[in-house]
Amino acid sequence: PELLTLGVAEALRGADVVLYDRLASEAVLEHAAPGAARIPVEKRGHFVSKRQDSIHEELISHARAGKRVVRLKGGDPFVFGRGWEEVLALEAAGVPWRVLPGVTSSVAVPALAGIPLTHRGVARTFAVASGVAGTVTNTEYPKADTLVILMALFRLAEIVPHLLRAGYAPNTPAAVIQDGSLPEQRVLRATLETLADAAARAGFDSPSLVVVGDVVKLNEK
Repeated sequence: PELLTLGVAEALRGADVVLYDRLASEAVLEHAAPGAARIPVEKRGHFVSKRQDSIHEELISHARAGKRVVRLKGGDPFVFGRGWEEVLALEAAGVPWRVLPGVTSSVAVPALAGIPLTHRGVARTFAVASGVAGTVTNTEYPKADTLVILMALFRLAEIVPHLLRAGYAPNTPAAVIQDGSLPEQRVLRATLETLADAAARAGFDSPSLVVVGDVVKLNEK
């Protein structure tokens, strides 16, 4: 919760309705006004989830009822999320909206794990990629000094061969970070070719983020 911006904390305190996803912790929800309706609109890969159209309908219906609505999303709704789909739905319905950006998970989670995305003499570029493209695994990845891959944990065995073809060496340092920013955060360091098996043996689960590049070994213990 300490990573909330002042603007988001203020919006939560003034909300009548908070529609929140599964990455919003209970500690964050405690910032909402005591009388605010807290409505889960969870989406989770491989599980039954709230349909996106239903989320749009809830946002619009509460707003049209005169409620002050906060749509609380974790990670980063504008980086491989569906935040802009919701904006477009509000626009089409004539509902006024504003965005309160937070700290993006693609940068914050590695930092919380002691992994900088750039470092003088080690890495001067980084890229962020998705581990999925609709329902099909991505097959093309950018070549950068540091690569951050979101939603990749359960597709690592498919993704790694594509990374090797993109020019990443099998022994490139790599890490998976689970539950970034939460008390139960876990970090596993390995190499690109061993990461999938190591994460499976250690029982890593989503939400997790993968980092590939020499920066991973800067704080290796």
